Order: sequence, then C-alpha cells, then structure tokens
Amino acid sequence: MVRIGQIAVGEFPVILAPMEDVTDSPFRSICRDYGADVLITEFVASEGLIRDAWKSRMKMQFEPKERPLGIQIFGSNIESMMKAAEAAGDAGPDFIDLNFGCPVRKIVMKGGGAALLQDIPKMLAMAGAVVKSTKLPVTAKTRLGWDDRHLEIVDIAERLQDAGICAISIHGRTRTQLYGGKADWTLIGGVKNNPRMIIPVFGNGDIDSGAKAKEMKDRYGVDGILIGRAAIGNPWIFSEVKAFLEDGRVLPPPSVSERIRILRLHLRKSLVYKGERATVFEMRKMYSGYFKGIAGFRPYRVKLVTAGSSEEIESIIKEIEESDKT
Repeated sequence: MVRIGQIAVGEFPVILAPMEDVTDSPFRSICRDYGADVLITEFVASEGLIRDAWKSRMKMQFEPKERPLGIQIFGSNIESMMKAAEAAGDAGPDFIDLNFGCPVRKIVMKGGGAALLQDIPKMLAMAGAVVKSTKLPVTAKTRLGWDDRHLEIVDIAERLQDAGICAISIHGRTRTQLYGGKADWTLIGGVKNNPRMIIPVFGNGDIDSGAKAKEMKDRYGVDGILIGRAAIGNPWIFSEVKAFLEDGRVLPPPSVSERIRILRLHLRKSLVYKGERATVFEMRKMYSGYFKGIAGFRPYRVKLVTAGSSEEIESIIKEIEESDKT
C-alpha cells in the first residue's frame, strides 16, 4: 500500500495532476467518480493566501468525497510559504503539495514554480521550512531540471526527502521544454531506483492511456502516476487506466449520451462554484476532450467556444443531443 505520510492512497495510485483553471472542485469531483485515487487543487499563490484573497480561498474549497486531497501552494518567499501552508492547513486538506515545477513565464518570473530549479538551496530550505510549519504531510512536484544541461533530479529528490518531503511527483520534462517534445521518464526511473529513496515516487508526463500507464509502471517502477492534460474534458480516462492496470481490459469509449450527461453535470457544478462568467470562459478548454473522436463535432465546437452564456451552451448541447438521436 502506497502512503502519503500516514494516508493510504492505493496500491498504485492514479492521481489527477494539478492544473490551473482545470482542477477546480467541480472537475475534481467528477474525476473522483471515475476512479482518480488522489486529487490536487489548482496551484494557490502564497501571497494570495496571506492576503486572504477571495480567489485563493475559493481554490481551496472541496467536497468531502474529494479526499484524499492535497492543496498545492507556490511562491518565492520562504516565510510567505510557511504562512501559506498554515492557511492551507486550516482548510482541512489531507496534505500540502509544493509547486516546484510550473514552467509558466508569469510564475517563473516571480521566482515561483520551476524557477526554484535554478536555486536548489532555496528550494530545499523552503521545503524544510514548510514541513516544520505544518502537521500535515508535505509533498512536492517538480521537473527533471531547468534545462538539458542541469538534469539534477536524482540528487534533488533525495535532498527533498532529507528535508522532510514525504512523496515526490516528477514531470519528465525540463522547464525550458514547457510542455513540448516527449516526456523522458528515464530520470524518473533513476529517482525511484536510487536505493536511498524511501518515499513514494510518482511519474508524470504523456500518460494518455491504460497501456501507456502500464508501460511506465513496469519499465520504471514508479509508485503511481499523475494524469494531467489527457484528463482535460476526459475524466473517464481514470476508469480506463485503472481497468487496464487491473486486468488488461480496454474499456469502450463513453457514448455521446454519457459525455453529454457528464458535461451537463460539470457545467452545473461550475456555475454554482464560480458563477456564470468564469464558467463560460473556463469550460471552453473542456469541449474538445468531452467530444474527442465524435464524428461531426467540429461545427459544434466552434459554437461552444464562442458561446457567451450558459444558456447558449445548453442550447448547443441540446443540438448535439438531437443530432445523436437521428
């Protein structure tokens, strides 16, 4: 049984990777329905938590069914990260996750996320300080290194473990790769096979099927996997991956009616959670996933991503539903 601290998370946990404007509570709860073992929030800015900003508080809201759940925080100031961990702990998650891997320029330019891969001593000091500031388990998510000349993850992972991190998730790309190219799991395997590593090592990058998940599990021996972009608008990937890992079953893709049912559920939950404006905007990235592989969807996608209200979205969904019946 894999554990994050004392929290049992399954024999081989399949984890929803944290993604900004994606892994909010409505989407997380749906992924849990389809079998995600561990859920992690969108990343929350430490400075926003300290200021008690409304958006930061909202990101930390979750339903009881979402457990085990981690709140991911990021920042560049060690003292602020300690205070943020305390504030996040007050929201009642199961663990705190430290974002040492986000490659987005606006985060990196402020010294957060993957920027800490350029200052390993500061990363380690931050990890240790946060561990001491909370009674909750603390995990970390990072990348292979800043660029191809600085692939230091095997050493970094061991030193994070020494600082008190109780599980590590590694994206198989450098910061300079962003999300381009192919994820390299070789060094993730190197971390897992380091005899001095005793904490769980989770791999992330390009997992988009049960077969790919099993290949990474068997080849690199990781303790679990994270699924990120392949889950966007595609929450059933968790049930597909787990079925394949369990006994090699390849589940059929969901019917159009099932896709519509889940999309409507997602839309309703999001409207309650964040209101009309944000829902209409943020749902746009979901539609291609929800209807991937469905013949004739392209014209509907254009309508959906240009829709200006939830009523208009529902009207377009009804068109898709009627088209499927003919």
